[in-house]
Amino acid sequence: MHIADFSLGILGANGVVAGGFPIIAGAGLSIKLRKTDQVAVCFFGDGASNRGPFHEALNMASIWKLPILFVCENNCYASTTSASYACSVIDISARAHGYGIPGLSVDGNDVLAVRKAAAEAVERARRGEGPTLLENKTYRRRGHFEGDPQRYREQTEVVEWEKKNDPINRFAILLRKKKILTKDLEDEVAAKADSELKEALQFAEQSEWPKPEEALEDLFINS
Repeated sequence: MHIADFSLGILGANGVVAGGFPIIAGAGLSIKLRKTDQVAVCFFGDGASNRGPFHEALNMASIWKLPILFVCENNCYASTTSASYACSVIDISARAHGYGIPGLSVDGNDVLAVRKAAAEAVERARRGEGPTLLENKTYRRRGHFEGDPQRYREQTEVVEWEKKNDPINRFAILLRKKKILTKDLEDEVAAKADSELKEALQFAEQSEWPKPEEALEDLFINS
């Protein structure tokens, strides 16, 4: 959520729900003014689509035809509130029509379906045709935070989802059927991922704690 790397075009995020919309609108306007072939992408959840900045950003992106892809990861729950209760529409993508832009919903657990829809939206943006709202319907397996008691849903619901819709397992099955993913390659990928995670954990555990005086860095400027 809070990853940022300007050298890679990752502008970062903040702890405010829907806080990324004004930022991405500015990024989209910057791209248009600089006349590059970049496309700004904003990721958000179903809960954020109920807040004001969502509507403001879609309207601004629409009237200025900004090269933006709005990606809603609808995982059925905003914190502890079910989308079926909090959202006025079944498909969040339907809200795009109010701003005169394309809106589509896809199976967010189908890697290739998401890739295809996103690629088409990116190409549309690069042609100068403006933004697209892409809703990826998925499911949040874990709690909203570590230690979340999850009293707002039955665990049988989580188990049932995991059996059928885990996107990694589904994609792996597809690759095996196409004889692209062999057992040796699958083991190699898993081992590499496990090694990288262990290295990252070791680096974090062996790193020094930040110095107390660093707490105020980048907070103030000299006027």
